[in-house]
Amino acid sequence: LPPQFSGLLGTVYRRGNLSFTPDGNSLLSPVGNRISLFDLKNNKCETLPLATRLNIVCVGLSPDGSLAILIDEEGAALLVSLIGKCVIHQFYFHKPVHSVSFSPDGKKFVVTKDNLAYLYHAPGKKREFNAFVLDKTYYGPYDETTCIDWTDDSKCFAVGSKDMSTWVFGAERWANLIYYSLGGHKDVIVACFFEENSLDLYTISQDAALCVWQCDTELDGLKPMPPKDAAREKKEEDDEELFEEPKGEEIHGKADPSEQETRNKVKYSRVAKYFFNKEGDFNNLTAAAYHKKTHLLVTGFASGIFHLHELPDFNLIHSLSISDQRIASISINCTGDWIAFGCSGLGQLLVWEWQSESYVLKQQGHFNSMVSLAYSPDGQYIVTGGEDGKVKVWNTSSSFCFVTFTEHNSGVTAVTFTSTGYVVLSASLDGTVRAFDLHRYRNFRTFTSPRPSQFSCLTVDSSGEIVAAGSQDSFEIFIWSMQSGRLLDVLAGHEGPISSLSFNPMKCVLASASWDKTVKLWDMLDSWRTKETLIMNSDVLVVAFRPDGKELAVAALNGQITFWDHENAVQTGSIEGRHDLQMGRKELDKITAKQAAKGKSFTTLCYSADGQTILAGGLSKFVCIYNVKEQILMKKFEISCNYSLDAMEEYLDRRKMTEFGSMALIDEGGGGDEGVAIPLPGVKRGDMSYRHFKPEIRVTCVRFCPTGRSWAATTTEGLLLYSLDSGLIFDPFELDIDVTPSNIHKTLGQKEYTVAIVMAFKLNEKKLIQEVIEAVPSSEVDVVCSSLPDLYVEKLLEFLASAFETSCHLEFYLIWAHKLLMLHGQKLKTRSVKLLPVIQFLQKSIQRHFEDVSKLCEWNIYNIKYTLAISQQRGMKRLAEETPGDEEELDSDSDYLM
Repeated sequence: LPPQFSGLLGTVYRRGNLSFTPDGNSLLSPVGNRISLFDLKNNKCETLPLATRLNIVCVGLSPDGSLAILIDEEGAALLVSLIGKCVIHQFYFHKPVHSVSFSPDGKKFVVTKDNLAYLYHAPGKKREFNAFVLDKTYYGPYDETTCIDWTDDSKCFAVGSKDMSTWVFGAERWANLIYYSLGGHKDVIVACFFEENSLDLYTISQDAALCVWQCDTELDGLKPMPPKDAAREKKEEDDEELFEEPKGEEIHGKADPSEQETRNKVKYSRVAKYFFNKEGDFNNLTAAAYHKKTHLLVTGFASGIFHLHELPDFNLIHSLSISDQRIASISINCTGDWIAFGCSGLGQLLVWEWQSESYVLKQQGHFNSMVSLAYSPDGQYIVTGGEDGKVKVWNTSSSFCFVTFTEHNSGVTAVTFTSTGYVVLSASLDGTVRAFDLHRYRNFRTFTSPRPSQFSCLTVDSSGEIVAAGSQDSFEIFIWSMQSGRLLDVLAGHEGPISSLSFNPMKCVLASASWDKTVKLWDMLDSWRTKETLIMNSDVLVVAFRPDGKELAVAALNGQITFWDHENAVQTGSIEGRHDLQMGRKELDKITAKQAAKGKSFTTLCYSADGQTILAGGLSKFVCIYNVKEQILMKKFEISCNYSLDAMEEYLDRRKMTEFGSMALIDEGGGGDEGVAIPLPGVKRGDMSYRHFKPEIRVTCVRFCPTGRSWAATTTEGLLLYSLDSGLIFDPFELDIDVTPSNIHKTLGQKEYTVAIVMAFKLNEKKLIQEVIEAVPSSEVDVVCSSLPDLYVEKLLEFLASAFETSCHLEFYLIWAHKLLMLHGQKLKTRSVKLLPVIQFLQKSIQRHFEDVSKLCEWNIYNIKYTLAISQQRGMKRLAEETPGDEEELDSDSDYLM
């Protein structure tokens, strides 16, 4: 069964608005065309298995937290269930949407696009033919609308606009509310907020000005429209619908109503105007959020500073700089304790607890694209290196980055773990290879070459003692000792840049690939001499050993993957992979994708944990998985469907072609909200001097997890994880007609535990297997393990490894694992290569529990010692207090005797 997309790491925020879930414990963050859910209480991150066609620009969350509306750059919307994590409905708004907001009662939602506001009936709990039914269209603003806010009872909503005005509209027709604009600003409205249970309004503009508007009417004072007027309007609307397509009820606001129209109507008056940057220290105000219960206003600026004010008195609580980038989005959770900030410039996501002034979450992806990745030996961690010079280590179970190393001064080209899993090595274009300690989080070794060299590749032998790095300018391979940090040797012989290095996992043999069309094999134990040279037909880009060390895979510039028996220097097979790569055509390409594909090839290779398949990726949106023995394509994974990236389509849209060439050549717009990007020479991923620039889709590195359960790829979008999730799939094994759940329960009742376990594995339903295994008494485990057929020992070990991740019966499952390994260890050893992924998966699960329990035990031991120390101290004090009293009694007794 093919692996499914399971997570997106390395990128935490791109653009769009952040939203807290109604319970205030989780945060929804748009990441490109996907959405990530950060569980802040349990410290976990999950990327929903759905995607829009383009980057998401706004997210609307229903008040009960069960539905979300995701809208992309072109106005295509997805209605998503956050409970089932699936798409319920698709809708197209035809134009870019600026904001979307559900009413507090969850019955309606407002969408703003162009200079209009559209009120829709929200999808309910019942099945509907059309989930998005347009109710009313509101006219009023002269320029694009920017923001929305609702009153607490869902009677009215306010809309801010780029024409510096704010409009108050009614969700229903109110007799005493006419729709007119509130001015008072000199710049674009960034946000507008109603006060709690009131029509009083705050408006905030981009030039950092706040206007406070007071309303002379309470929410209860809004009068419904008389039935006669309502019926007349309804009839007019029905007449219109006979001739035109239905647009819902059209409501026109008035910018300058007459005195007669405003008589006995709701009136607004500006009672105060405040300015944030009196000293002129700050740039434009870019984002704002307001918590109605605590009257807390949070404002973010283009310089990365944010302010906390208490309204309506505008008292500054505190002001801090959290980034040097523009704050793009702010959100406050329901309790008003946590504030989320998104900075799209560097892809930062921060959750700040303002009362204790501490971070709840602080995550940042790689600023530029990721170049390399490596799994730790137990598959628990992933290390990534990026062109921004940072090395980040991610936890695969929580999807969070827990340490970032910033010692490199230039782009990181390769990263790897040593066999212990506690040392990370990275090579960089700054001429250094650095070793990082994951116990103390420090750079404890720095390897350099005699002459400065830019290192393009890196590898470490299975013992973790010998470090090798290839140079792209001096064509040499440098060998260092990890123990001493000394340069041991320089291997010369290649006549072109070194593109890839790989150590044989079983022997001390190094394979080096170069652009000089050769792969050289070096024996590290034989006076550092070349053992063999393999001649290729084209420049070699990547080389990889099979996990058992008996086969070598080589990818060349002509698109071929060749397999070699390196002991005898004989080619055993080849795969013609260029057509499988299936290139896309970039917007500015002069030639078709088919022609461009002739010069493309795979740039990264990786064997699976069992060595039967090989994973290959390159300058394309596809990752291919091949069967090595049969040399056939097993599956192609499309890693992205995001058309905001370049080279996604095979054929260009003819509608974008004019007589002067492609529309993409026209540098439109005046820089937009974020200003003109700085032109940089030599940029590979699209020319950033253009105001409109699209990064190109590419796969820079693919790696299989040592447990064999998942694989990862570093791409333009981030670090994508694909894993085998067989929980929802019925996948029987040697199924018999008598193997049914009722028969299994009957066998279990007769205490025939071994037979019941074998039957449960034949049916292969996880819940049933768990039920059967947990029904076995711990005293019987030894007997059951000894009588279990060999075929099912492996399956039981795999089940135990997965059960460890979720079950709370830790000791019970440890007994099972211990007995199985003790009784069947010798037989399992003969199939060690095949079983290695399962054993590593089991080790990963046990190691995680060991770390958690050991931390808990240490904490408990400390608490007990502390309690004992305090009780001893108090006991001594009590003894000291009691002693003088005893002495006085003895003195009085002696006096009495005398």
